[in-house]
Amino acid sequence: MNVWLTRIIPDPRNRAAGQDLTGSGSAVHLHRRLMSMFPDGLGSDARAKLGVLFRAEDTPAGTHILLQSTYEPDTARLPDGYGTVLSRPLDPLLDALRAGLAVRYRCVASPVRKPGATTRAAYGLPAVVALGGAAADEWWARQAETCGLRPATLTSLPLDSIRAQRGRSGPAAQQRIRHNRTRFDGTATITDPDLLRAKIVEGIGRGKAYGCGLLSIAPARAVG
Repeated sequence: MNVWLTRIIPDPRNRAAGQDLTGSGSAVHLHRRLMSMFPDGLGSDARAKLGVLFRAEDTPAGTHILLQSTYEPDTARLPDGYGTVLSRPLDPLLDALRAGLAVRYRCVASPVRKPGATTRAAYGLPAVVALGGAAADEWWARQAETCGLRPATLTSLPLDSIRAQRGRSGPAAQQRIRHNRTRFDGTATITDPDLLRAKIVEGIGRGKAYGCGLLSIAPARAVG
């Protein structure tokens, strides 16, 4: 399987880029923009079939978009003047993963728990409960272990929640999207490289269509 990593640096003067990055519907707009770079006609599960995951990051130079996919995106499908784009294969990094390797990681995820029916009835809880603070950190520690990582350090940063309508008209306009987000950064040691590769491609947690779940790693000099 080939995996591609594409970095997009949007031009803030470009109208389409501005729409994709600002306002309450930006997560939905950006999802549609990135999916427009891939073939049509793949059905309702196109994002998963193409392995599309993305994350918008604020940097000193402005917003950067990281797009990961198992199909090479056609960047020519972006609007003229949208921004600077660079795609490269991620396979060399994935192939170099090995047990015991120290890595740095970053993941913007939507940590939640799903109480059982008895607990929901007893405390009046919804089916999905958003987590923050120490509970979010504990969630990430469990996720990391199931990804083939043994965390050494962790810094977490709450981000703005994603809140939008799924569509502009019809039933989709009545469907509300809401995902709380936390950015997790730190260092870890790889315990299972095969599992880690699979989880990097699959993504972590909920909200993958709207900028959550992309796990990025890079070699670290030391852990601990």
